[in-house]
Amino acid sequence: MLITILLPLIAACLVPALARMKQRIHTGLFVIWIPAAIFIYYARMIGGKFQVLNEHTRWIPSLGINLDFHLDGLSLLFTLLISGIGTLVVLYSIFYLSRNEQLGHFYVYLLMFMTAMLGVVLSDNVFVLYTFWELTSISSFLLIGYWHHREKSRYGALKSMLITIFGGLSMFGGLILLSVITGTTSIQGMIQNSAVILDSPYLPLVIGFILIGAFTKSAQFPFHIWLPDAMEAPTPVSSYLHSATMVKAGLYLVARFFPIFSQYEWFVLIVSLIGIITLCWGSYMAVRQTDLKAILAFSTISQLGMIMSMLGFGTKMAVFAALFHILNHATFKGSLFMIAGAVDHETGTRDIRKLGGLMAFMPYTAALALFGTFSMAGIPLPFLNGFYSKELFFETTLHNTADSGTFASWLFTAIPYLAVIGSIFTFAYSMYFFFGVFFGKYKPDAFEKKPHETPLGMLISPFILVLGIILIGLFPNSAVEGLLVHAAAAVSGESYKTAIHFWHGFKPAFIMSLIVVVVGTIIIASRNYWKGIYDILPGKWSLNKVYDRIVAGLNHYTEKLTNFYMTGSVKNYMLLILSATILGTIGTMVLTDGIHISQKGLAPVTIMELSIVLIMVVAAVATIFANNNLAAILILGVVGFGTSMLFIIYRAPDLALTQLVIETISMALFLLTFYHLPKLKKRDDLKRVKITNLIISIAFGAMLSLIGIISLSSESFGKISDYFINTSKTVGGGNNIVNVILVDMRGFDTLFEISVLGIAALAIYALVQFNRNKGER
Repeated sequence: MLITILLPLIAACLVPALARMKQRIHTGLFVIWIPAAIFIYYARMIGGKFQVLNEHTRWIPSLGINLDFHLDGLSLLFTLLISGIGTLVVLYSIFYLSRNEQLGHFYVYLLMFMTAMLGVVLSDNVFVLYTFWELTSISSFLLIGYWHHREKSRYGALKSMLITIFGGLSMFGGLILLSVITGTTSIQGMIQNSAVILDSPYLPLVIGFILIGAFTKSAQFPFHIWLPDAMEAPTPVSSYLHSATMVKAGLYLVARFFPIFSQYEWFVLIVSLIGIITLCWGSYMAVRQTDLKAILAFSTISQLGMIMSMLGFGTKMAVFAALFHILNHATFKGSLFMIAGAVDHETGTRDIRKLGGLMAFMPYTAALALFGTFSMAGIPLPFLNGFYSKELFFETTLHNTADSGTFASWLFTAIPYLAVIGSIFTFAYSMYFFFGVFFGKYKPDAFEKKPHETPLGMLISPFILVLGIILIGLFPNSAVEGLLVHAAAAVSGESYKTAIHFWHGFKPAFIMSLIVVVVGTIIIASRNYWKGIYDILPGKWSLNKVYDRIVAGLNHYTEKLTNFYMTGSVKNYMLLILSATILGTIGTMVLTDGIHISQKGLAPVTIMELSIVLIMVVAAVATIFANNNLAAILILGVVGFGTSMLFIIYRAPDLALTQLVIETISMALFLLTFYHLPKLKKRDDLKRVKITNLIISIAFGAMLSLIGIISLSSESFGKISDYFINTSKTVGGGNNIVNVILVDMRGFDTLFEISVLGIAALAIYALVQFNRNKGER
């Protein structure tokens, strides 16, 4: 599994070189084989004999962080969506994106995102999951802001990153608490210890943190505001991130931890309530929009709300229906985003007020849109997969029970009505999209270019997705038996033997569907008469304004804070850094009762050592009162050479020699440098500055001395020196312990130190050459 996760990331490293050939061959033709190969690899596992797979690779075992991956029915469903839709998106982008675009950047970001999503759905270690989770936020930020020359793209990218990373950090807190409570970082291990979690007093806090992460990523109310602004991304990105993958990550998180939290009543209530509110609000707001992608964005919000509510219901049927709709939503929403992009590509506009009558010019595109929109609307037709999961949704709303008189009882009584209301507007925006674009009056003056049929290459991907709509609609049990039953079993822990049929008779769920169609038709037909209600609800009230004010306020106060300490004075910077270090370190030691001093095992102090230390103290204090640069440097050198003498007394010749060499070189460099600097001048505030420096110096020296004494006195851990003494010969193969430490025990430290010095040398050389040739710049 690890290789399939890293394969897109490895390919991303090769894309910049391949992008140089984009004028001869489109970069997407190289990239498409990556998700296709991953899809084929995992598609082999579909079937009745599916087996759960686990994979373990050591990473940071000391922290309990290993690359543990778990493939069950749930992760298989999402893996197939990520790789399958990813393949179609890359194919679509080949015909959608011009070769004049920065294709290298686009495909690097896309492959990075693909790796992140695969890592999220396959990770079993919570900290590895979090790492990939935040990588989805970063890579989606880059994809949404791909057209960075547009202000709206930059705004949408920043907005999505701030909201989703806020949720990610919240989720991280919940995952840390879970690992502390259970003593394991494995998700499967946590599920096995669900009783311990449910008995923990921190359970409400854990659920709150994790649900914030899920709600922000899956655009649930009130965190949904980032999704419409993310539509500024190129259409292939919208089709991939915001219909099939990224926005489904929150749903995956809820489903993955469902076996633990579903036994807690407030989890059921919160997820159900937020989901149903999101369904109603998203579908209601979708009918208001005039941009095709904005309609689909709010449509996605409403559909995600519907799926989230079903996961909240917690029944066996609701879990199955939620997963079924995740699959169906990916097919019809992915195709509709591609169709919206095709319309924009061939007409030059996505404004539905300017569109109309395109059936005569784009008949094939219209035919594909018909299947997508009608499936999204849940029209009762046997070849539309959306109807089956919508019908199951209605069915699940009728089977939620709770004690009478409680909040849960009131909520579960209201949910069927809210589900119908949300679905009515779902039907309305679906018809609004289809008939508003392809029927009605043709307005030739409104188009930037004469409309014509979409190129065949751009229709292949939506055609395959529409074919999926039809095949799942005609043969729903094939999809159920080979994939969905395993996914549902992974979530609820129960075996499934579910048969899907189109006709069940005139039962309440079917009657609810008929109500949706009839009332939805009336709603969309009379839209011009009632759309003024949007001036009242939401009216001037907008969560976007709340977000903008929060961001503007943070920018204002952070700017004032930054201007306070960014004065341009190196002296002030050092003063702040050292003061913060002193206060933070000593404060932590005091608050944690970490000050412990012991004289056990100390060697006696002789008059020679005291004399050297006294000379060093006098020299250090004398530098403060020196009126000459060179004199101050020479006096300060006494401190360094005195340290070397102490090393000699304590029988550390290697350290003494190193100190002597470094001190000599440092003094020579300082003398060379300070010789060219202005001489020290008396200032009116010199006395205050010296007193401040003296206080900081004494405090910092006292802090370091205290740390050294406490470290020596501590008996919490065994002394590491014993390890070096015992293993320098057997492990490092040397008798000189210091050399073994530097070369073997801390070989990477030494390597990086040498690398830093090499880079510094190259930088100095470049500056010298730049100074010599500055007239030739």
